[in-house]
Amino acid sequence: MLIDKKIETAQILIVNDVEEGLNTLLPFYSKHNVRVIKNDQKDEFQIAQAHAAIKEAYISSNEKKYLILVGRSFRNEAQNALLKVFEEPPKNIVFIIITSSKSSILPTIFSRIPHKYYKTVSKREETTLDIDKLDLKEVYLFLKDSQRITKDEARTIIEAILYKVSSKRIELNQKELELFSKSIKLLELNSRPINVLTSLLLMLLNRNKRV
Repeated sequence: MLIDKKIETAQILIVNDVEEGLNTLLPFYSKHNVRVIKNDQKDEFQIAQAHAAIKEAYISSNEKKYLILVGRSFRNEAQNALLKVFEEPPKNIVFIIITSSKSSILPTIFSRIPHKYYKTVSKREETTLDIDKLDLKEVYLFLKDSQRITKDEARTIIEAILYKVSSKRIELNQKELELFSKSIKLLELNSRPINVLTSLLLMLLNRNKRV
């Protein structure tokens, strides 16, 4: 699903591909009143980009200025640095976040900025695991079939699991929710995808045993 209109207020846009999302959004704005801030070396939005965004936000403007923050994932320290300016943005400043990883965005950011999905989730990934009735056999078979998955495929699976958790209103505690964010970060640090998925699925399995 492509972004099909101008975003006028602060918003988090969750997309399949951040570059494609950015390229479909930019034509809705005049070049003079939009600034794109992203990490040109990595897919991750880091503290340097956060500082650049804050600096740009405090450059006064007589008309709306849109700051588009782009990253496949966002470092926690970068988000924490942005909290204050998100809470009290300078006059005429609108923050728009484009990311492909909802789980990398801190709950404190989600509580301040509304979000919208422009992301499609593969039906295969969405329906493979019965999250709220997960058992050891299903976990074993799934992991056996996932031995050779890539980092990107593992990320897609994790995000699909989180989407199903949300859509089924499955309640997770804060530590369990944070494991989703940690899993994405471990993939970015090149941890073995199968190991990351194993930890996440065992957490969900243990959660089901408690319920």
